[in-house]
This record gives sequence, structure tokens and C-alpha cells, in this order.
Amino acid sequence: HTGKAIRVEHWVVAERQGQAAARNILGARQPFRAVPFFWSQHYDLTISYVGHADGWDRLEVAGQLAQKSGLVTFRVAGRISAVATVNRDQESLRAEALLEQGDQPGLEALLAGNR
Repeated sequence: HTGKAIRVEHWVVAERQGQAAARNILGARQPFRAVPFFWSQHYDLTISYVGHADGWDRLEVAGQLAQKSGLVTFRVAGRISAVATVNRDQESLRAEALLEQGDQPGLEALLAGNR
């Protein structure tokens, strides 16, 4: 999605890469387009991150992080490159799908709906 080679150490990402490789061995000739992600849970706190932004121009916070509920977008050149969520699993899954589709208007709507 960024054009850069990155290393993502999450077993689901590895599984998806294997599935893409198998499809291509069978002749599909499709690039691997899955959005990188990871998640971690600590007691009552779930943190999810989808996309990739090794740097960003602007960060936007929606929700109430102090109350353990929010969404953070990472922008590069005005575009949302990654989304982190705290206890917002549905929004994280939606952001992943929107990033895979390259749907910036959908990502903007997701952010606006969580302000």
C-alpha cells in the first residue's frame, strides 16, 4: 500500500501471504494486497493498528482515549495511511476493509463518525 517493503510479524498476515502465494502458484497472478495490522490485548484494553505509517504529517484523535475508547488516524500527505483504535474492534475492522479498498472518503467518514 505504501510501495515500501515492510516486515509484519503477525501470524494472520503470514497466513494471508501463504494463501496469496498458493493462489498465484495456481495461476491467479494477483498481488498481495492485504493491509498490515496487529492487535494486542492487556486486561480490559484492546489496541489495534491497521495500515502502515512509519512517519506521518498529522495525527487525529477521535473519541476519549483517557476513557479507553478512541480512534487515531495517521496521515501522510493528507491521506489516511493507518488507523489505531482503543477498544473499538468494529471500527478497526472497517478501517482495514477501507484501507484495502483504497477508500479515502470511507476512511474520512469513519473518522467523522467517531468524533
